[in-house]
Amino acid sequence: MTNYQAPDTNDKPFVDLSKYDQSWFDRGRPGWYILLWWFVQAIAFPLTPHNFNHLRCIILRLFGAKVGKNVFIRPTARCTYPWKISIGDYSWIGDDVVLYSLDDIDIGEHCVISQKSYLCTGSHDMHDPAFGLKTASITIGNGAWVAADCFIGPGVKIGANAVIGARSSVFKDMPSGQVCWGSPCHPHHPRLKEE
Repeated sequence: MTNYQAPDTNDKPFVDLSKYDQSWFDRGRPGWYILLWWFVQAIAFPLTPHNFNHLRCIILRLFGAKVGKNVFIRPTARCTYPWKISIGDYSWIGDDVVLYSLDDIDIGEHCVISQKSYLCTGSHDMHDPAFGLKTASITIGNGAWVAADCFIGPGVKIGANAVIGARSSVFKDMPSGQVCWGSPCHPHHPRLKEE
């Protein structure tokens, strides 16, 4: 057994955050519009009663989101840039879901994104001393269920009718029709049992 040795505080860090630059990143709208969205979301979403779901969908559409018919979005759901989000017909977005939409998030029809799940389209290059921003889109196929408290990473595609088990961390694509879980997430068996 080795004894723990505290890190040398004189070690120079590999990362130099003074060189961080995201001036190339296109948020898709001007700064004033983004601030208006954040203000409207912070006030309007939490104050709308649970059964005023249609109002939350209208607000998202007004800010550029593509929202299908009979979509259900809880008042505590949050999204960074709605104009980068598409949600298909009859899909549900649960309490405290975060759609961190630095890049596109495409959620299919009849999908469920359960409470406290985090769909994250942005990260940083750990090999870059300037800690450069990286973004990649997320796609959730029709009929998929992302269960409670899951993390879906940048660039991930969840296949149609897949299930992602609670508290899973998904860093790579998951196949259609499979029940998947774990950290990291892996497919385990088909969703539909053979007759």
